[in-house]
Amino acid sequence: MVKINHRPSQTKYIFVVGGVMSGVGKGITAASIGRILINRGYKVSAIKIDPYINVDAGTMNPLEHGEVFVTEDGDETDQDIGNYERFLNSNIYKENYMTTGRVYQAVIERERNLGYGGKCVQVVPHIPLEVRARIEAAVGKTGAEIMIIEIGGTVGEYENMLFLEAARVMRLENPGSVLFVMVTYLPVPAKIGEMKTKPTQHAVRALNSAGIQPDFIIARSETPIDEPRRKKIAMHCNVHSDDVIAAPDIDSIYDVPGNFEKNHLSAKILKRLGLRPRCNDWGAWQVMAEKVKESREGQRPVKIGIVGKYFTSGDFCLTDSYISVIEAIKHAGVANNCRPVLGWLNAEDVEKQGVSILENYDGLVIPQGWGKRGYRGKIQAIEYCRTHGVPYLGLCYGMQMAVIEFARNVCGLKGANSEEINPKTKYPVIHIMPGQAELLASKQYGGTIRLGGWPCKLVPGTHLAHIYAQKFGPKVEVVSERHRHRYEFNNDYRKILEEHGLTIAGTSPDGQIVEAIELTDHPFFIGTQFHPEYLSRPLDPHPLFVEFVKACLKGGNIEN
Repeated sequence: MVKINHRPSQTKYIFVVGGVMSGVGKGITAASIGRILINRGYKVSAIKIDPYINVDAGTMNPLEHGEVFVTEDGDETDQDIGNYERFLNSNIYKENYMTTGRVYQAVIERERNLGYGGKCVQVVPHIPLEVRARIEAAVGKTGAEIMIIEIGGTVGEYENMLFLEAARVMRLENPGSVLFVMVTYLPVPAKIGEMKTKPTQHAVRALNSAGIQPDFIIARSETPIDEPRRKKIAMHCNVHSDDVIAAPDIDSIYDVPGNFEKNHLSAKILKRLGLRPRCNDWGAWQVMAEKVKESREGQRPVKIGIVGKYFTSGDFCLTDSYISVIEAIKHAGVANNCRPVLGWLNAEDVEKQGVSILENYDGLVIPQGWGKRGYRGKIQAIEYCRTHGVPYLGLCYGMQMAVIEFARNVCGLKGANSEEINPKTKYPVIHIMPGQAELLASKQYGGTIRLGGWPCKLVPGTHLAHIYAQKFGPKVEVVSERHRHRYEFNNDYRKILEEHGLTIAGTSPDGQIVEAIELTDHPFFIGTQFHPEYLSRPLDPHPLFVEFVKACLKGGNIEN
């Protein structure tokens, strides 16, 4: 173990900015840079700056912005925070996430409290100063020796200028301690057949206009950049050709750090920052990445269906709404030496076409969700799993739907429902949590639900307890898991549900909140009010997903 003697004033900073096109992998780039520097012996953390006015990601539709990732301390953040946690294998906190709305809100509140001593508060310098103060707070919280800061969006956007200004001044005041990495895309138009560098040139010029020169250019493309294009970018963008880093499309995001190291990126970054490598610890990550590769190439496939409703956007299928679930299943596939084959099942299609579309799956997952759209299809899918012995994992909303299905079809409580779906239901087996009704009545939606890490007391003798015991040892009684919900299991129906065979597998320490349910006479049927996917990491897969995939393997519905 490397002993680290570090003072916050010694922290180095790496800003990751985007070119002229979004969605090309800034988050994975930032996370991968963090991983290669961790492998070199440094303590690394990461910050995400989102330019939108929303205070956080919690009130945005998943189809609008992808998954809302919840941190241990209860912040509702952008999905890239999840990427950071998975690659860095450490928790990211609310201090590591900021938005334009959050920054402006803090400045306005300080002004209202005379925090500026009666001065005229202006966009410049006070907004950039608040950005810098938040970066320093994140360093203080994490103790990072190297802090990576991803600025969302693309360069040249008006809403990014104040963040770039904060970064520019940081480099001016800390020469040698601040680097800039631009992630850009090199298209190959089908009718032309030549890789084009002009978008990258324009992106760098736009960054130059903000007073910033990139140190490295990450050249995203379908195929590796060739030498003529590398030299052209170097000449027109004022960087050394060796600092144009090839980042071609690859099959697994977990190969990105290794791909960067083919270009010796960690050594180049450390040299620019005046640091020396402390070690070259690639062992665990390389083993994991190779297993992911093996699972793609030749290992037994297992077909898992995800029954959701945040897939479709126009003519396109978007899966970012469930990115943590997807990655958790991949991690479990590596742990089980198999290849998960994921199928996207729209809950509304189940309603229209029936459960026949579920027949070829080895197991089903119903992830998080809100509202009534598609809920009938989810209940149909759950009944299919329960009655056909198909492994089932319900996450948050997926647990609530499982309770409703059991109440209706096993307990005879016809019309049982969640108050979220039908506030006037005769049998509200899922009801609103105490205090939440008042918040909804006053339209206090943002950041008011049950969020972050909460303890779950395991019920001895359950499948759930056995699964956690396999990882944490037989004496484990309480685990911590992350939550994001406003509705919960109604204890008024606990007795009748248990009498008919539903097992309460986990509760809050005081026994008042049902955290998990299961069917003990089923191959695998578990629902959790919490979100285990948030804690699954490639180097540390979550045991619930590992056991779920193991159960799916025993089903064997796939033959090729």
